[in-house]
Amino acid sequence: MIKKSLAPLALGGFGIGLTEFVMMGILPDIATGLQISIPQAGYLISAYAVGVVVGAPTLVTMLGHRPPRSVLIWFMLMFMVFNALSACAPNFHTMLLFRFLAGLPHGAFFGVGAVVATRLADKGKEAAALASMFSGLTLANVFGVPVGTWLGHNMSWRIVFLVVAAIGLATMIMLHKLVPYFEGKKGAGLVQDLKIFRNPKLWLALGITSIGTGGLFAWLSYIAPLLTEVTHFHPDAIPLVMTVVGVGMTVGVNIGGRLADRVAPLRAILLLLISMAALLGLNAVLAWSQPAMVVLAFLVGANALAMGPPIQMLLIEHSREAEMLGSSLGQSGFNIGNATGAFLGGIPLTLGYSFVSPQWVAASLALCGVALAAWMLMHGRQGTTLVPSAQNR
Repeated sequence: MIKKSLAPLALGGFGIGLTEFVMMGILPDIATGLQISIPQAGYLISAYAVGVVVGAPTLVTMLGHRPPRSVLIWFMLMFMVFNALSACAPNFHTMLLFRFLAGLPHGAFFGVGAVVATRLADKGKEAAALASMFSGLTLANVFGVPVGTWLGHNMSWRIVFLVVAAIGLATMIMLHKLVPYFEGKKGAGLVQDLKIFRNPKLWLALGITSIGTGGLFAWLSYIAPLLTEVTHFHPDAIPLVMTVVGVGMTVGVNIGGRLADRVAPLRAILLLLISMAALLGLNAVLAWSQPAMVVLAFLVGANALAMGPPIQMLLIEHSREAEMLGSSLGQSGFNIGNATGAFLGGIPLTLGYSFVSPQWVAASLALCGVALAAWMLMHGRQGTTLVPSAQNR
């Protein structure tokens, strides 16, 4: 059961996950509606990702001195408005702008929400509280995206963005009613916040996030053609396999929360990256087997999202002077990993190799993350375990 005060964070995560991932399902409908090609419509996904990378550090730096609950409500207001405007976009260029703007509060919401979640958590349950927030993101993949895709196909893709905007409004109301008031951090400001980038531990944590999770996105970006061309699934079965991935993510994020409450964040990340590299290698070796690929779809999804809570814990741990900014950088890192994994995974395909080849790229990226995490651990860069102080509660 999710703690009542954490429910608004989970709902906001659900809305954010829906607007990000439903785009893949309704892309042809948007292309038809705006009279553009599907590759052009794909730029809308990229625009949103760029908005996440830009918005996370920028918005948190601008508003980090304000009370966290107020900041979260402002982020959800932006989210609601720009998704509603996306539903009304008359042409491609306007839609491109609105998708960029809609992405701005994405990482910022998770960054500030992660700090709020740790303050609301019972002692020793900080990572589990983070998992509760991220559970909304995973449930969006299991339930929200299939329903949104159906609405886009059978009614209108514009309705999907109106639904997302309504979720943003509901989240704002719940934030006001259920999340307690915390004072903003005294003396916070741009100069003070930027000092966290002097910390080499933070850069290493970001490197682990950006490179290590690139393996997930190299796998996810090319999983559909792998399943149809190599595993010989019927195209109609792909949504079912992706639902299995979503269920795995939902299970995994809770496992990751429990693990990070029992094991130091960096050690948890190292263990999960090792298992991720092994699972991605098995995807390449067992690509011919339909039963194996279904099981691996669940396991890879679970393993990937299990890394979410310990990564957020690690980032907060190494950005104490501006923990909201540091936490928000996690989403920037994930989206850099998204772009890097998709790009590198596509290189062997352009060289004429089979659809199995991106899986080896994915496993290699995960191994690079293992090397970074192991180096950081061996050189004593982990620091102390995150335990929020009493005055922050």
